[in-house]
Amino acid sequence: MASAKIGAGSVVELFIVDRRAAPMKKVEQLNALAGQGIEGDRYFLGTGTYSKKPQPGRQVTLIKSETLESLKDKFDITVKPEESRRNILTQGIEINDLIGTEFFVGPVRLRAHRITQPCLYLEKLLDQPGLYKELWDNGGISCEILSDGVIKERDIITALQLPLDD
Repeated sequence: MASAKIGAGSVVELFIVDRRAAPMKKVEQLNALAGQGIEGDRYFLGTGTYSKKPQPGRQVTLIKSETLESLKDKFDITVKPEESRRNILTQGIEINDLIGTEFFVGPVRLRAHRITQPCLYLEKLLDQPGLYKELWDNGGISCEILSDGVIKERDIITALQLPLDD
């Protein structure tokens, strides 16, 4: 599968969880609150693993559906979208290219702070040997919410500035 350009993509599925280690639950929409997080999610509620070390870049996370498909196809590692522990499952956009930029998910403006590296906990929890290694640098991105709004499935993901073609 060819990699997508930075400028366009879409939301496939949405997830929240109210506390660490609890199963993520699929939702139809996310209520994003600027500077705070996703209403009802663990970092908004202060019950996440890193809640005692708050950072703006921990307000919402994204992961590519193509990454999860590739794990299955190339390495026979199965990770369901809700098992990835990310809020937004995307399609058709290279989210790692968004690091350091601002972009929109539907009507909500976000700033991508960093790649979210996997943890060995996830590999052990899912009993998927090799998951940690194969997700390294592909485990999603962590973002700050810059504007209030509702994110829904099929919303379009758009970068504010496209890179110049070489």
